[in-house]
Amino acid sequence: MLRPSGAAALARLLQEGRGGSPWRLRCLPVCASTERELSDWLADDPWQGVTPRAVLAERQCAGQGQWGRVWTSPAGGVWLSAALPWPAQGCAPALLGLAVAAALAERLRRAGLPVRIKWPNDLLVHGCKLAGILPRMVHRGASVRLARVGVGLNVVNTVPPGAIAIADCLPAAQRSPQPLVWAAEVLEALDAAVVIAAEPSRVCAATEALLWAREVRSPDTGEAWSIQGLAEDGALLLANGASTIRWTRWADAPGSAP
Repeated sequence: MLRPSGAAALARLLQEGRGGSPWRLRCLPVCASTERELSDWLADDPWQGVTPRAVLAERQCAGQGQWGRVWTSPAGGVWLSAALPWPAQGCAPALLGLAVAAALAERLRRAGLPVRIKWPNDLLVHGCKLAGILPRMVHRGASVRLARVGVGLNVVNTVPPGAIAIADCLPAAQRSPQPLVWAAEVLEALDAAVVIAAEPSRVCAATEALLWAREVRSPDTGEAWSIQGLAEDGALLLANGASTIRWTRWADAPGSAP
C-alpha cells in the first residue's frame, strides 16, 4: 500500500526504463480528499508550470467525483489528484479527460484488461466501472495555466455494486496486483495524455476505438441514439434517423448540454 515513505519507491518505479519528466509526489496514508490536498499544496507552493505534481492517498474519507458527488475510497486502490503542465493551449477542455482515459486504457489493455471507455470519463470492464477520471482546466485569463486531473482506479480494494477491480479481472495466479505499481502506471498515462492532447484527431480516434457501446438512450424519452463518433472538441455525435445531436456532457447530469 502507499505509505508516507512511498513517494521515493514510486519515484523509482517511474524512473525504471524511462526518461520521462520527474514528478513531485506526496503520498498519504489517509486524507479527506486528494483534490483538497492538492488545492492546499498549490496554495502553499504556487504552480510554476514546469514539473507535474500529484497527491496520492492509501484511502480517502470524502473523495470528490463528477457533479460534486462524494464517496469513500478504501485501501487497495489508486486514489490521486495531479497538476500537469498543459502546453496544448488550443485544446478543448473536454479533450483533457478523453486524453487521460485513452492513455490509461492503453496501459491497462497492455496488462490484458479488456478496458472500454464510457464517454466522457469512465473506464469499464465487462460493463462495470474500473476507473473514474475527474478533469478540469485552470485558466489565467484566456490561457490555460495548468490541468488538474483526479483519478480513482480499483486495484485490490472492495468495490460497490456496478464496479470492478483489477484483481477481479486477472487470472488467479496474478490476483495480487500492487497499488503502488498501478499508481506509477497512472502517472505514466498522465505524462502520455499531455503529449497526445496536442493532436485532437489522435485522441478522438483512440477513444472511438474503445467506446463501451455504439448507442445511448435519451434520459428524457428513452429513445436510442446511435453514436456516430466524436467531434474534435470531444463532443459525442449522435443520430436517430434523420435527427442529429451532440452531447458535450452526459445528458442525465446537472447542467448538461446535448
